[in-house]
Amino acid sequence: MRIRLPAAMVALFSYANVALAQTELPFVVGERLHYRVSVGKLGTVGEGMMSVDGPVDVRGIPTLVLRSEVKAHVAFLKSDERAESWIDPTRMAVLRYQKKGRGPLARGDVNVEVFPDSLRWEDGHGNIGELPTDAPLDELSFIYFIRTLPLISDSTLSFSRHFDAQRSPTTVRVLGHEQIATATGSVGATVVEMRVRDPEHYRGEGTIRFSISEDRCRIPMRIESTIPDAGTVVLTLANAGGDSLCTARLAGR
Repeated sequence: MRIRLPAAMVALFSYANVALAQTELPFVVGERLHYRVSVGKLGTVGEGMMSVDGPVDVRGIPTLVLRSEVKAHVAFLKSDERAESWIDPTRMAVLRYQKKGRGPLARGDVNVEVFPDSLRWEDGHGNIGELPTDAPLDELSFIYFIRTLPLISDSTLSFSRHFDAQRSPTTVRVLGHEQIATATGSVGATVVEMRVRDPEHYRGEGTIRFSISEDRCRIPMRIESTIPDAGTVVLTLANAGGDSLCTARLAGR
C-alpha cells in the first residue's frame, strides 16, 4: 500500500533535508549519547542521555529536537530532569524550550515559545520578554552550539544569546586538551569552560566544564558542574549511538 503525504508535508520535509544538508553541523539526527552520572565521593548515582531527532515543524519551520534527561538516586532522594529544545539548524536559533525537573539535582520547570524574527519570547505563565538577538539559545542548545565553535587554544569568547537577556553574557573559554579513556581506546578532547549567569539555580554565576572530542563530531565526553547543596555532578560518556563514524567508533562498531 502506498501512502500519499499532503503536498505541504512533502514540501516541509524536502526543505528540511536540503536545509540540514547545507548546514554543516557536528551532530546529526539519530545521535544518542548515554552517560554515567556521578556526584562527589558518592560515585555513580544515575544515568543521563542526550539525543537529536527531527525534523519537526514549529510554526512552519523544520527544526531539530534536542533532548536531554538526567536521572539520579542520592541517598533517599530521587532526581529527574528532562529538557527539550527545538532549534532552527540553519541559524542555530531556538524556537521552543521545555524543561521539567524534580529532586536535588534538578532545576525547576520551563515552558517557553521563542520568536527570533520578532525578538520576543513568552512562557507558560504569561511572562513576555525581549530577545537580545535573532539567534537565541537556551541551556541545552548552548551545549550543541559550543560543539560548532572552532575552540582555539587559550581563546575566550563571550555570547549574548540566551533567550533571557538577564542570563547573558555566557563566556566560553578553551582551557586546554586531555585524553579521555573509552572502551575502544583513548580519545583526544578539548577542555572548555562555560560560565553562565543563573542567580536562581547557581546563586549567581555557574561554571560548567566540558571535555569535547577532537574529531568532527565534537562529542561531549565529560560534563562537570557544581550545583549548590548537591556538590559536583559529573556526566561521563558511557555509550554513543547514531549514524556517524564518530559515534560508531566510540561504540566499537
